[in-house]
Amino acid sequence: MDGDFGLLSPVSASPLVAALTGDRAVLAAILKVEAAWAAVLDEAGLAPAGSAAVVAAAADVQRYDVAAIAVRAQGGGNPVIPLLADLREQVRNLDAAGLGAVQAVHTSLTSQDVLDSALMVLAAGAVRELLTELKGATSALAGLAEAHGATLCVARSLTQHSLPYSFGLRAAQWFNGLAAAASRLEALELPVQTGGAAGTLAAGTVLTAGAELSPLDLADRLAARLGLATVPAPWHTNRLAVTSLGDALAAVTDAAGKVAADVLFLSRPEVAELAEPRAAGRGVSSAMPQKQNPVLSVLIRSAALQSPALAAQLHLAAANFNDERPDGAWHSEWAALRQLLRLALGAAAQLRQLAEGLEVFPVAMRRNLDLAGPLLLSEAVNAAVAPLLDGRSAGTGSGRTGKQRLQAVVDTTLRAPAAEQAATYRALLRAAVPDELLTDARLEELLNPANFLGQAVDISRRILAAYPEYAASPASPEYDRATAPHLQNGASRG
Repeated sequence: MDGDFGLLSPVSASPLVAALTGDRAVLAAILKVEAAWAAVLDEAGLAPAGSAAVVAAAADVQRYDVAAIAVRAQGGGNPVIPLLADLREQVRNLDAAGLGAVQAVHTSLTSQDVLDSALMVLAAGAVRELLTELKGATSALAGLAEAHGATLCVARSLTQHSLPYSFGLRAAQWFNGLAAAASRLEALELPVQTGGAAGTLAAGTVLTAGAELSPLDLADRLAARLGLATVPAPWHTNRLAVTSLGDALAAVTDAAGKVAADVLFLSRPEVAELAEPRAAGRGVSSAMPQKQNPVLSVLIRSAALQSPALAAQLHLAAANFNDERPDGAWHSEWAALRQLLRLALGAAAQLRQLAEGLEVFPVAMRRNLDLAGPLLLSEAVNAAVAPLLDGRSAGTGSGRTGKQRLQAVVDTTLRAPAAEQAATYRALLRAAVPDELLTDARLEELLNPANFLGQAVDISRRILAAYPEYAASPASPEYDRATAPHLQNGASRG
């Protein structure tokens, strides 16, 4: 069991995250790379026949003392070096037939080859689980977008009420950010690394002398065994693979953080438009028994606030990869990349719970929308009425435009007490616009927030149609398809 249980990182404190990214998982990934390489050499006739099976048996992570290897890693600066000593000893002990299987261990590789490839293997496993959680969350958000396409709420700009809005579009925009980030992550290729001591494959060239395969052929075969992408050349000091992964992970926590920030505000008691799903022991306070804290959003936001600095650390390291093998910059990547994986995994799991159980309160949304009263529709009124007033005043010598006259109505209204502004605006507007220009019925149409939602419904539909595989339910056959025609108008959750 790993020593770090996540006591001070509750967003990522889960057995699954530990299993995917903990020290034992890192060690297992290193051993997997070494075993796969032995299999490549054995298959190519470049190691004693039968070596692969011996090395595979020796590559069981349970045979190794993770804590001891971590301490011994200080001697060479990375964990591969002490692990290799233990692995070779295990191989010798298991090589009962005297095959000389130890010759297949690490031959022509360098420690950076193994650790870079191992971290890509580790990331691949974490990303698969992360995408599962993200698709669960996006499916739930798509369901909210569809269910609440006509649920009125208020849009806020610079903290103030701005225009009528729909909660369906808000959920669709949450979906949009998360699906775009997930799609970017899913498209990443995680590459294998086999460059040898200086990135020239010199030792591999010696190894393959007289063989039909080249060192690059062996690298491609290793990639296939590990499920990693092939590369045209070693990338010891070209770290785009790492920074691209880090950026994609940070984009996921950015998108999740946006959802969390909105839910945190909208679940405040004085707003009360949303509530997180309740669960035993969740949201409790140590001192105030009445509190129900939005802890899912709090934890998601904590991940979103940490991730950008970790992604920046990867870029800082990449910019300082000197020579053909770096000193220190490479070492500084490991913890940052692993912590990004942990935070993204934790945030996605919390977000899925949040999205799947989010409570929506349309009555409160309408109450908050009505706080601004008809003033919220002043833009709609101006667009429809100002031209009418301009036409009436043409040739009369009036010095004010229709827009200026309507702005005066708004300005006067805003000087009235808040509780009186709705009635004041209606009265002043009625007085400013003759009945023959604007009937009472037409005025009520203009002051109905449902009539000033613009393209909200179509925007939501276009968003869901842009990412059909993320809008579909995880249980549906369309879940992993690139296209899903029947989802072009959004996915139904029934």
